Amino acid sequence: MIPVSRSLTVRVLLMATLWSAVSLITIALVISAFYRQGVERGFNNLLRAQLYNVINSVSIGDGDSLSGSPELGDLRFSQPETGWYWLVEPLGNFSAAPLASTSLGMAELAVPSLEQVPFDEHYERFYPMVDAAGNKILVAETEVVLDGGDRAARFRVSGNVDVVEEEIGFFSTRLYAGLALFGIGGLVVNGLAILIGLKPLDRARRALEKIRGGEAERIEGDYPREIQPLANEINALIESNRRIVERARMQVGNLAHSLKTPIAVLLNEARGLDKAQGEVVRSQAEAMQAQVGTYLNRARIAAQRDSVLARCEAEPVLERLVRVMRRLNPQVDFTLEVAPGLAFAMEQQDVEETVGNLLENAARFAVSRVVLVAMAATHEPQTVGEGARRGWIEVTVEDDGPGLAPEQIGEALKRGKRLDESKPGTGLGLSIVKEISSEYQGAFGLSRAQIGGLKATLLLPAVTRDTA
Repeated sequence: MIPVSRSLTVRVLLMATLWSAVSLITIALVISAFYRQGVERGFNNLLRAQLYNVINSVSIGDGDSLSGSPELGDLRFSQPETGWYWLVEPLGNFSAAPLASTSLGMAELAVPSLEQVPFDEHYERFYPMVDAAGNKILVAETEVVLDGGDRAARFRVSGNVDVVEEEIGFFSTRLYAGLALFGIGGLVVNGLAILIGLKPLDRARRALEKIRGGEAERIEGDYPREIQPLANEINALIESNRRIVERARMQVGNLAHSLKTPIAVLLNEARGLDKAQGEVVRSQAEAMQAQVGTYLNRARIAAQRDSVLARCEAEPVLERLVRVMRRLNPQVDFTLEVAPGLAFAMEQQDVEETVGNLLENAARFAVSRVVLVAMAATHEPQTVGEGARRGWIEVTVEDDGPGLAPEQIGEALKRGKRLDESKPGTGLGLSIVKEISSEYQGAFGLSRAQIGGLKATLLLPAVTRDTA
C-alpha cells in the first residue's frame, strides 16, 4: 500500500484545511481586534457624553458652593460600588465642597499626575484605575472654568470596564462559533469538490488495471482536458511497446528460421562421418542449437520483460504441464497445488520452459512422487531493483529422489553440467531456468526437499491489481 502521506487527495485536503484554518483564525483575530477598537471607542464616547452632561449640570450657587444634580439616566450612578461614578472637585483658591454621585459615596478617585497621563488637544484625558471595590474602571477627566472669576473645577466620570469585556466576549463567542461552522462546512465542500475532481484519475487508474490484467489493450473513455493528454500519451506508449515486442518476436523468429536449416544440415552430415568425428560434430551442433535457442529466448524476454501486456494465468498452464508429465511418467505421482487468482507477468512459453524443465528434472530423479506448489510470495528477490514489479509468485518443485549435497548445488546450475551421466539429458535445463528467471528479475535456488529429494524454488513476477 502507498503511504497516506503520498496520497494526492490527502495532500490537497491537508493544504485546504491548513489554508482554511489559517485564514479563519486570521479573520477572527482581525474582526475581534476591530470590534474591540469600536467598542472601546464607543465606551470612551459614552463617558465623554456623560462627562459633558455633568459639566452642563453643575454651577456655582449661593455661598460660593458647587451646586447641581446631574441626571445621567443610568441607575448605576446611584448604586454603590458599581464602578460608575461622577465627581466634581474645586481647583485652586476655590474651596467649595466637592460634588459626587451616590454610587461613589465617601470613596475617592486617585488622580494621576499630568506627566503620567497628559491632557489631549481637547483638554481631556482618559486613564484606567481600580476603585476601592476592586472594579476596573476607565475615568474621563477634564477641567472647566465655571465663572468670570476664574473659579474652576475638575470633572471626572468613570465607567466599569467589565461592560466592555462582556460585550466583546459575547461577540467573540458567536464570531468564533460562526466561523468554525463556516470552516467545517467549507472543508466538507472542499473535500467533496476534491474527491469529485479527482474521479477521472481514479477512472484512469482502473483503466490501467484492466490493461495490466489483460482485460483491455488501451485506455478508453472521455477525460477532462487536464487528464486527456496523459491518457493519450499512455495509449501511445502502450502501442509503441506493442510494436517493439512484435518487431522483436519477428526478428527472433527470422533468426531462428535462418539458423534452423544450417544446424540441421550439420547434424545430418555428422551421421555420415566416422563415429569419433561424427560424435564431435553432432555434440557441437547440438550445443550450438541449444545456445542459439537460449540466447534467442533471452533476446525475446528482454524485449518484452517490462511489457504491461505480458500475462499468463497460473492454474491452467501448470495443470497442462502436470498433465503432460503424468502421461510421460506414469510411474510417478504428481501433486499440484495452485493458489487461486494467480497470474504470471510473463509470456506463457517462458513459464512453460522454466517450470517444465524443473518438472522434467524432478521426474527424472524422483522415486515415486513430485510436488508442484504455486502461491503468492511473501518476499521479493534480493536483486530486485527500484521500480520493479511489486508482486511475486513462488513456485516450488520437490521430488523424493536422492537430492544433491550442498557442494553439488552450485555445480548443477552451471551450463551443460551433468552430475549424473546415467540419466538422459543435456545438462542445460537448470541453467536455462536460472537465466530466464534472472531476465525477469526473479530468483532461482535449490535446497533439500521435505519429502527427501531436491527442492527447486522459483520467484517469478506476478500480475497484481494492487495499485492503490
